[in-house]
Amino acid sequence: MHHKVDSSSASKLVLYSYWQSSCSWRVRFALNLKGLSYEYRAVNLLKGEQFTPEFEKLNPLHYVPVLVDGDVVVSDSYAIILYLEEKYPQNPLLPSNPQLRAINLQAASIVSSSIQPLHMVTLLKYVEEKFGPEERVAWVQIHIEKGFEALEKLLKDRAGMYSTGDTVYMADVFLAPQIAITAKRFNVDMSKFPTLDAIFESCNALPEFQASLPDRQPDADALP
Repeated sequence: MHHKVDSSSASKLVLYSYWQSSCSWRVRFALNLKGLSYEYRAVNLLKGEQFTPEFEKLNPLHYVPVLVDGDVVVSDSYAIILYLEEKYPQNPLLPSNPQLRAINLQAASIVSSSIQPLHMVTLLKYVEEKFGPEERVAWVQIHIEKGFEALEKLLKDRAGMYSTGDTVYMADVFLAPQIAITAKRFNVDMSKFPTLDAIFESCNALPEFQASLPDRQPDADALP
């Protein structure tokens, strides 16, 4: 059961997001799981709104998501979720058991450091321009599958309904959007990764995940 938080501290949360960004998706999912209400501010990456002087003040790297909590500004989904965990401890996204906590952090790090950056649009465009579209597809599948193989081995003996048991935690917050995007955009065969596939199905059944889906966001189908 996830309890909605209705407090002055929670109501001032602002999330700068783009509907198709998997990094933004993680934070939307995390906020929903914690029951935190927030204001959604769309940043249209196709129009280059991430390069405006206003947004650069929030994140000089020009990436979404960015979370603003009063005077606190945090960018990078990994840092944002750890911030939320410390500031708003209800409905924890990290277990109290140190080993399971470490596994959640490790799994989240694999997604955020070893999978997602290797299929960013700018990188794939560069690979395609240098080596052609076939090499682009091969690049994506090799690097995603390498990461998924590591995650499958890490979680197969620890997973329940979710990555580290029967409670949804940080590993799931990172995994579920990654799997959804991977299967849809890059046609990776998830039958090779039965543990990950089952975890995704459990997450996909959660209303908090459904509410975080890209096509449910205010800026869905935003055009340049």
